[in-house]
Amino acid sequence: MRYIGFLLFLFSLHAVAQNPHLEAFAPLVNKTWKAEGKWSNGSKFIQEVSFKYDLQKNVVVTNSKGFIDYSQTKLGNRNHGVRMWVNEAKAIKFWEFDVFGGVTKGTVTTENKNFVYTYDYGGTIVTDMWEYVDENTYRFVVGVFKDGKWESIYLDTQFKAVQ
Repeated sequence: MRYIGFLLFLFSLHAVAQNPHLEAFAPLVNKTWKAEGKWSNGSKFIQEVSFKYDLQKNVVVTNSKGFIDYSQTKLGNRNHGVRMWVNEAKAIKFWEFDVFGGVTKGTVTTENKNFVYTYDYGGTIVTDMWEYVDENTYRFVVGVFKDGKWESIYLDTQFKAVQ
């Protein structure tokens, strides 16, 4: 009987240590995702991003490689990000710190297997959507998304899991 009580105690510790709001990130975690495309202004987009859980699965940490210069000639570590459930806001918040000294912050919502990032970028509310295609592919769209439709699309490409 003590053994069963001990197992229940360990299970309850494990359950407390994991944040259920971040479980949606499981298909992205421990994988590296790569995308290439063109922004609507014609400039290149190249990004490689990896996801991992940290702090007893209470945060999702991302590391992104991409262009690290404005002339888009050098690739390297570009962003470090954090996704975290914030109790006071009752929402998943994110912060992306970039090589240029900037920080982008906003919210993440999950719908089925899709991820919707919403943030203010220079006075415009922008959406990044990771739309599930299959276990190794997400359509990635950046633009202005209102009332369930895209008003403007700045980038439309795919992230594929690196094998």
